[in-house]
Amino acid sequence: MVNVLAVSDETVEFLWSSRVRDLGVDLVLGAGDLPFSYLEYLSDQLNAPCVFVPGNHDVDLSGYSESASGWTRAGMPAQWPGPTGAVNADGRIVTVAGLRIAGLGGSIRYNSGSNQFSERQQRRRARSLVWGNAWQSQLPGRTRAVDVLLTHSPARGVGDAEDQPHRGFECFHSLVDSLDPAVMIHGHIHPHGRTPPDLEIGSTLVLNTVGYTLMDISPGIPPTIMRRRHGS
Repeated sequence: MVNVLAVSDETVEFLWSSRVRDLGVDLVLGAGDLPFSYLEYLSDQLNAPCVFVPGNHDVDLSGYSESASGWTRAGMPAQWPGPTGAVNADGRIVTVAGLRIAGLGGSIRYNSGSNQFSERQQRRRARSLVWGNAWQSQLPGRTRAVDVLLTHSPARGVGDAEDQPHRGFECFHSLVDSLDPAVMIHGHIHPHGRTPPDLEIGSTLVLNTVGYTLMDISPGIPPTIMRRRHGS
């Protein structure tokens, strides 16, 4: 069982203090649109790894690669603008703290900002995520391809909104069907003090984690939510 702190979009005063150490967290998941210094602080104070995907208000992190000689972008030395020590799961499946986590960041395109995609572009990215990691779903002893699907935006019709910037992605439905995660964790949709309902896509639990959610996750099993706070 892994104790997970999932955060997104809005900082929480309690978490940005030494009191956060009392939570006993094994893994931090960031669903986008948070100060990178906040993710770094949580990871440092909790002594826990951090896995994140970028939101539509985050800087463009595409094209960066790390080697023994440091970070590069387009073959040239570069300074990594993302959170130090964190794992960017955007377009990847990573295994951290015993959980397999698939990530797709960004929102639907609504202007010329970074980390925004048309439905067609995100569908292509989703297919690449599935095809590029298909072999991993065949590993012995696995009942699901991944444990967690971490996104910034929700799926269309499952916790999204009708205004263009907050419409979810249709392609996330087929992505969930392919990866069969126990839980899909997203941000982007601000509840403004309300508690949004927990939803489902098939057998996958869908959680809006704007603010924070503290949960226990065991591989292949839907999480047990321990504590949460939505909105400012």
